[in-house]
Amino acid sequence: MPWTDTARAEYVRPSRRYASDLTDREWGLIAPLLPEPRPIGRPRMVDLREVMNAIFYVASAGCPRRFLPKDFLPLSTVQRYFYDWRDGGLLRTINNHLVMEARELEGREASPTAGGRECPEFRASRLRMNGRFRRRSQPAGKQAVFTYQKA
Repeated sequence: MPWTDTARAEYVRPSRRYASDLTDREWGLIAPLLPEPRPIGRPRMVDLREVMNAIFYVASAGCPRRFLPKDFLPLSTVQRYFYDWRDGGLLRTINNHLVMEARELEGREASPTAGGRECPEFRASRLRMNGRFRRRSQPAGKQAVFTYQKA
């Protein structure tokens, strides 16, 4: 798909440092899901958008956290937020929300109607992984048959 002027305007990142930085539209989807500042204690001094940018940088670059560039927040800050959000289930919630948004943009239902766990291929792979069943060799185009194998 070639770039159009409309697409370029939509994905332009004027203050972009890295390709993994969030656009304003992406941030608009994620920001409402993030926790509010606590009413007591020290006020939050960290921009959560910068925390998400650092997390996405590490995830997209595939590098160890210790290689986080210096123009991001300190590693200890990013790591603390990441562990808190991971352990609290926030990252899973964000992922589910973004998957539903992407499905709606593609014109599909937000939630899948048929899960992968119900398909025969999934059941067959589960049986093979458990080691109790083995596949009989079949000619190409034939359905695989599984037979019980005593341990």
